[in-house]
Amino acid sequence: MAKRTNKYKLTLEELALAKEDDVTGKTLTIEFDNHDNIFNIITAIKSKNIFEDENQSTEFAIGLKMFTEVILKNRDNELFQELQPAIGEFMKKLKSK
Repeated sequence: MAKRTNKYKLTLEELALAKEDDVTGKTLTIEFDNHDNIFNIITAIKSKNIFEDENQSTEFAIGLKMFTEVILKNRDNELFQELQPAIGEFMKKLKSK
C-alpha cells in the first residue's frame, strides 16, 4: 500500500526585480507532496514569534519544509550526508522553541 502524502501546488510569480532589464514576468507553478501539513507548520512557526515580520515566518516555513522533504526523499544522496545531522539538530531546536 502506497504511503499517503499531502499534495500541494505552489505558484511563484515575478513581480519586480532589482535590475529592471531582467524583468520577464515569468511565473512558475510546481506540484509536490510533503509528509507534513504545511499550513499547520506555517501556523506553528508564526505562533513561535521567531521573526518580527510574519511574512518571514511563512517564507521560512515553506522553504524549510520543501528543503527538508527533498533531503528526506534523497537521504542516500551523498550531497546531503553532512547536512543530515545538522538538520536533525536544527529541527529539534526549532520544535523546542
